[in-house]
Amino acid sequence: MHCWKTLNVQKQYGHDRIFIFSILFVFAVFSLVYISLNAFRHEPISDNLFSLFVLVLVLTYPIHKLIHFIPIARYRKNIRFSVERKAGILPVLNMQIREPIVKFRYMVSLVSPFIVINSIFIIGAISFPSFRHYFTFLLAYHSGLCLIDLLYAKHLFKTPKQALIEETEKGFQILIPYTKASTDLSA
Repeated sequence: MHCWKTLNVQKQYGHDRIFIFSILFVFAVFSLVYISLNAFRHEPISDNLFSLFVLVLVLTYPIHKLIHFIPIARYRKNIRFSVERKAGILPVLNMQIREPIVKFRYMVSLVSPFIVINSIFIIGAISFPSFRHYFTFLLAYHSGLCLIDLLYAKHLFKTPKQALIEETEKGFQILIPYTKASTDLSA
């Protein structure tokens, strides 16, 4: 195996730029979905169940991380979990895989929270139109959380099919078997 490329989206785009993209993505998703839903639904909105909305909002991030874990659960012995605090108060859950993983499985792990959770929020907004504003906000918030995952998936999509992904301190290393064909790919 040899390293085809090292990928670190945080370093490539910068933390501040990713944060701004994420905020813009949140506003764009909220605006687009809320306007679309209101074009077809004319029921009045309700502020009942606000405490349930706050609970789901708080649980969205841990559930997001859990769904990341499910496709790679078979590697659980080689996954290191840690919690660090951002800005002194916000807990950030980290998962680091200590062995190379197949590209397809890693990409499924990256995009599955986006597909699963956002589908639930969209179905909720359509099924319960009185609470469409809650579901739209949750959808937008979660889409903002998923932005960095989508950036990684975009870059990994362009890598060779037989690639393995390994997490290191420098970022993600894309490993490919050393063969004549892989020598041609890196040239």
